[in-house]
Amino acid sequence: MVRFPPGFRLEALSSEHPREPFTSGQEQVDRWLREQALQSQGKRLTSTRVLVAPTNELAGFFTLATGQVDFGDLPPVLAKKLPKRALPVAILAWLGVAERLQGRGFGAMLLAQALNDCFVAGKTFPFIAVILDCVDEPTKQFYARWNFCELPGRPLRLFLSASELKAMAEGAG
Repeated sequence: MVRFPPGFRLEALSSEHPREPFTSGQEQVDRWLREQALQSQGKRLTSTRVLVAPTNELAGFFTLATGQVDFGDLPPVLAKKLPKRALPVAILAWLGVAERLQGRGFGAMLLAQALNDCFVAGKTFPFIAVILDCVDEPTKQFYARWNFCELPGRPLRLFLSASELKAMAEGAG
């Protein structure tokens, strides 16, 4: 469990949260939160958690989902010893931090919490990796600091193997 600064709290997204004023500086990230996150969650396609500031404004959020990746899309180091079929993955679908709070560690805290949530869920619903798609190169560099690597032929699609996730989670505990 990640410790957020005093007064900040992590909650499941609900209609009570003020999504409209949230701005991360990435329009597609903001649009997802404003227009699609709650509906997707209501259909049980994704799960979004929001970080609520002491002022009750949204400080950030992340969205998780499950999915599959084709065996052939994996790098050889991850694919060896796995069956040659579609394989289960956890997906970090979205992560955003309010512009006014960027550069203060909130992105890292939200990512750490998202990865912890994946690790815990993986004990019940196993997967081979956490997958995400970056919106741009600076975002890719952020995730690279957390040991995410490119999937072959997809420079903005990154993965973190389940074994790497486990090592991170057990090292933090």
